[in-house]
Amino acid sequence: MDRSILAWIAFGAYLAVTAWLAWLGHKKTDGLESFALGKRDMGPLLVGITMAAAMSSTATFIINPGFVYTHGLAAFMHFGVAIGLGIAVALFSLSLGFRRVGVQDGSLSLPHWIGARFGSTGLRVLFGAFSLLSITFVVLIVGGVQIMLEDTLGMSPQGALILTIGFVFSYILVGGTYAHTYTNSLQGVLMVGVALAIAVKTAAVLGDGTLWAKLTAETPQLTAWVNPQPVPVGKGIPALFGDVFSVYVAGGLVGFAVVCQPHLLMKSLYLKEDRDVPRYVIITMAVTAIFFSLLLAGLAAHGTIDPGTVRQDRIMATWLQAQFDDVPYVLISVALVAAGMSTLDGILVAMSTIASNDLFLPLARNTLLKGRSTQDQQQVAYRVGQGVLVAMGLVAYLICSFEPPRFLGIFGQLGVYGLFTAAVGPVVLGVSGRSGPRWRPVAWAMAVAGPAVHFALYLAGFHPNPGNTAAWGILAVPVAGLLAALATRPKVATT
Repeated sequence: MDRSILAWIAFGAYLAVTAWLAWLGHKKTDGLESFALGKRDMGPLLVGITMAAAMSSTATFIINPGFVYTHGLAAFMHFGVAIGLGIAVALFSLSLGFRRVGVQDGSLSLPHWIGARFGSTGLRVLFGAFSLLSITFVVLIVGGVQIMLEDTLGMSPQGALILTIGFVFSYILVGGTYAHTYTNSLQGVLMVGVALAIAVKTAAVLGDGTLWAKLTAETPQLTAWVNPQPVPVGKGIPALFGDVFSVYVAGGLVGFAVVCQPHLLMKSLYLKEDRDVPRYVIITMAVTAIFFSLLLAGLAAHGTIDPGTVRQDRIMATWLQAQFDDVPYVLISVALVAAGMSTLDGILVAMSTIASNDLFLPLARNTLLKGRSTQDQQQVAYRVGQGVLVAMGLVAYLICSFEPPRFLGIFGQLGVYGLFTAAVGPVVLGVSGRSGPRWRPVAWAMAVAGPAVHFALYLAGFHPNPGNTAAWGILAVPVAGLLAALATRPKVATT
């Protein structure tokens, strides 16, 4: 059977099952709260797989192996090891406390959690606005899925783009968190199978040592722990991992902070009970470790792809075509599309909830919605959130269609890193028990300092790696918090 026909059959089956799961989610979604969090009745296995799938998206499966191809072992140590360890530390230290506070305050989103923790509508709206930076990661994921659909189904760029945006945005529009969780469970299982298949193929390529020895002899920077000089796969490729700070320190800091994205840390609120949290975290990290291991395929790709012949973002798709026969390649491609959709739908749920619950409601409650019941206000906000989904789809389409970023990975990182540099300080502060009006100025200082330093350094050309500038932003957060605490501490009367 022709590969494209086989691909359409497999992808059509995936679309049908995903649509059915979304419909099941729709039947359990009856308002803003159930759209945002479900009914807080999910088990640790379901939520753990969902979390791992949400963290390991197109970036992990399609984009980041291209970075490893270009920058070698140093890129793997950054994305696969340092960031992974940072994620583990954050999940184990923050999840239980975050869940307890969120349940106590009835939080529906991360901005809601922060605003309630410090008694500040202003902070809530600020983080609602910061969360809009997630649109850069939406563009990254949509672009990655578009690449896979073009290569697998033989679609035109426009057709692949319309299918990606139209399908994912539609099923989240009707199904919310339940659709996201149900479909992520399917996507997560597919992703585990694919990750293992790619890991076996990667081990076969790298395992005999021939390719590794060749790389060490001909391109030694690819097998070095830090890499000051990337492979020349295109003009203007920046050197991103040329020092210990870039690879390891920045990776650990970014990994810790990345958990504080709105669509990730909120997963702990899906669980039934506090005692489910440790099992959920262990499951998340076990599945994530499997996903991160496939980044080594970027090194294995040097066995078949010459530098400069393939665009970095397309390295993984090109290598897979060369390594697998038609049937396994098609199945793997469908799972990689699922990988992109698994994170995309989580971000969409979070951004829709935030737009309705943390931007529209606080600003419209005493104006447009004045005099209406709480139930009516939430229903209007729910519809506004659905409208925001449509608008986000249009924005993603316009960016990917007319002015696609040259490096999808860097574009996506720049925006989302700005978001979690704002969130990490107030989240850690709130989980540690420091809350209320007394700590509000400290939370404000932390929230502003992180992204201000990150964007200022990046735009000033301090370093081409957004991970570096984000790391310095994260390091600035406790300094800003300490200064704010000293400036606002109560004066002690003396006689």
